Amino acid sequence: MEALLLAGGKAERMGEAAQGLPKPLVPVAGFPLAEYTVGRLVAAGVTRVIVACRAGQEDVFVNALAGLGAEIEPVGEQEPLGRGGGLKLAASRRRERGAVLALNGDELLDVDFRALLREHEGSGAAATIVVSQVRSPFGVVDLEDGGRVTGFREAPLLADWVNSGVYALGDEAIDRLPDKGDHEQSTFPELAAEGKLRGHRHDGVWLTVNTPKDLRRAEEFMVAHPDWKPQRR
Repeated sequence: MEALLLAGGKAERMGEAAQGLPKPLVPVAGFPLAEYTVGRLVAAGVTRVIVACRAGQEDVFVNALAGLGAEIEPVGEQEPLGRGGGLKLAASRRRERGAVLALNGDELLDVDFRALLREHEGSGAAATIVVSQVRSPFGVVDLEDGGRVTGFREAPLLADWVNSGVYALGDEAIDRLPDKGDHEQSTFPELAAEGKLRGHRHDGVWLTVNTPKDLRRAEEFMVAHPDWKPQRR
């Protein structure tokens, strides 16, 4: 089983905390960020991970992610292609057809990949996206229509669902990815309008790592959850 990993992030918002590394290789509790993801993919049965990265960084990813139980196949972007273009480039290196897992290399989730694929394949959808709820960064004031305050809620879960950047993509979805640009602004809206896109609700861990503050939060989580430690083979 194969998976596509987007790994072209520059880590510009992380500043010196990135140590000059591509964002998916920034260390979190002693391991590259993407190593946690690859380890979980391997546990789900993935044997080959195709990594879309910046041209010239191919060997860096192979060396950083070797020994986890999956073949690492890097493909370098000669120019920025956007997330949709990066996925399409990675998919061009596939050795098989059928549903494939695709995800960002700079986020941490405990998604059940096998369950995601089962749901996707059983639905007949062209693509299935993992959606999560997020907490408000602010406390919320509960108001009645007349303006009376009835209470306060500190950082509640918002009712809306957010695309968490993990997908199961069928052949049709892959064929319709843009050569350059963002699939979330083209392919996915088109599939949704045609009734061919599904959402897989995820209420577990979802850690985005974009800033030094996010990195500290991820470090604290990993220290508190040693079971997430990647296993070399």
